[in-house]
Amino acid sequence: MNRPFVDLFSGHANVYAAARPTYPDELFRLLASLAPRTERAWDCATGNGQAARDLARYFEQVIATDASHEQIALAVPVSNVEYRVAPAESSAIGQGTIDLTTVAQALHWLDHRQFYAEVRRVTVPGGVIAAWSYGTCSAGQDIEAMLRDFEKGTVGPYWNAQRRWVDEGYRSIPFPFDELPVPTFELRVEWSLSQLGEYLKSWSAVAKYRRERGEDPVAPLLERIAKLWGSSERTREVVWPLGLRVGRVG
Repeated sequence: MNRPFVDLFSGHANVYAAARPTYPDELFRLLASLAPRTERAWDCATGNGQAARDLARYFEQVIATDASHEQIALAVPVSNVEYRVAPAESSAIGQGTIDLTTVAQALHWLDHRQFYAEVRRVTVPGGVIAAWSYGTCSAGQDIEAMLRDFEKGTVGPYWNAQRRWVDEGYRSIPFPFDELPVPTFELRVEWSLSQLGEYLKSWSAVAKYRRERGEDPVAPLLERIAKLWGSSERTREVVWPLGLRVGRVG
């Protein structure tokens, strides 16, 4: 049975595009080195094209697909990135043309059986697939308990069931490929409290909370954190561990 397209972000696509952290350049350099060639990459479920733009520095062409028209509409144009509205399991990409497939912060939403069949169809011999996610962030021990209570308690009931794979760092997500050893990566940004707040607002669970309860759960949290954060101009290092799986497609 086909899993229906789970669209949790189109309704706040502009918030998502503006509030998400960037990925380390070392990640894309590693993936390019593992691919058999650097002619063509596919960034599946690209969202606003964040990972696709990074891949474009290392590949001659990047095809970036997403099932959401709203997300693709917010993608920043890049000369060697072709954006397409297409579902993960039916990309319309030519058979045996992709050296590297990436799925950034989205594999847990996909129908794995159908998507992996599409990956095998479009990939060149010896090609690579990489999927990664990030979940819990830290911004200092003094506010750690408040962030975890918000994530697990306040909006905890509003997470989609697939969120469990993110919480587990993708360690248990189905990944039927010859796995390649990779180093660990982290996302690190210097953010003000308002930037952290915008990131929290981009969560699918927060959007669902607001739809169902008609109120914003983020504002009260930020008021509590502000008492410990310091001045409104002050920035802190915000850190996420990256859950990464990389495999060789047969």
